[in-house]
Amino acid sequence: MASFQRLSFLLIFCPVLLIGQYTDVINSNRPGLSVSAYAVGKNVVQAEFGVLYEQQDHSILNTTSTILGSDLALRYGFMFETLEISYEGTFIKQDLTFSNFGIDQTRTDFTRNRLGIKYLVYDPFKNPEANKPNIRSWKANHKFQFKNLLPAVSIYGGATFNLGDNPFYPEDATISYRGMVAAQSRLTPRWVLITNVAYDRITTDFPELSYIISVSHALRNPKWSLFVEHQGIDSDRYADALLRGGIAHLFGTNFQADVSFGGSVKTTPSRTFITGGVSYRLDFHKDELKPIDDQKPTTKIKRKDVKRKKRKKKDKIDF
Repeated sequence: MASFQRLSFLLIFCPVLLIGQYTDVINSNRPGLSVSAYAVGKNVVQAEFGVLYEQQDHSILNTTSTILGSDLALRYGFMFETLEISYEGTFIKQDLTFSNFGIDQTRTDFTRNRLGIKYLVYDPFKNPEANKPNIRSWKANHKFQFKNLLPAVSIYGGATFNLGDNPFYPEDATISYRGMVAAQSRLTPRWVLITNVAYDRITTDFPELSYIISVSHALRNPKWSLFVEHQGIDSDRYADALLRGGIAHLFGTNFQADVSFGGSVKTTPSRTFITGGVSYRLDFHKDELKPIDDQKPTTKIKRKDVKRKKRKKKDKIDF
């Protein structure tokens, strides 16, 4: 029971106390596609794996297709608590049917294959004194406050690799580039808002601008959490608006499982998909101790709090 209470405390209050630093509980980007503003922590290796199934129908081209695939993200925190390097890959098999011509076609390759590095440039929770909880009021700690909209912000830079004759991106060069800004706001201890704005395949003939807005909510049993997400994509090759939702369950401090589903709001093509996956981390993190001389006091002593001792008058000696 004590271990469960400790885990519950970490899940609810880690965003307040430890955000931007290493946390005792795994911090996964799954089950959505949004990217957290925070790194996994120095010397932490994390793997996020999933499988997917998708049905696509194009009303104008009169095509239908089924897609089976898997995706993998590898994340590693190094040098600083705020720095992370990552690999993201999605490999799919698409069985495509052209109904007008009675032609069946199979395509297999990577739809996502990239390396990148992310760095936290601003953390509103860096000063613990400005964000310490109100020990006198539970309600004050759990209600929404406008200052909570102030997000942590990280920047991401990376490269997308298009290896061989990729049927999904036949015109793209072998290497193109990607930039992104990720923002994360803790609305309340149970509600988190993440926003990503990315510019992908920058040096190709078909650069892609996209955004993701994701909201997640921890349930009363903090081992369970829900999320809903909206993604917009704008490119001369493909444009769409997607909606996702799902649930994640924490089995331990280092292991999470999830499932999600979603679809598009257009019919060129219409998309319906479901995914399931797991996240696991190898935790080699060690706290770094600072010399006493380098440590700053967490509590400032005010002059008014110091009681001055009145000097006693010396006894006069009469001669």
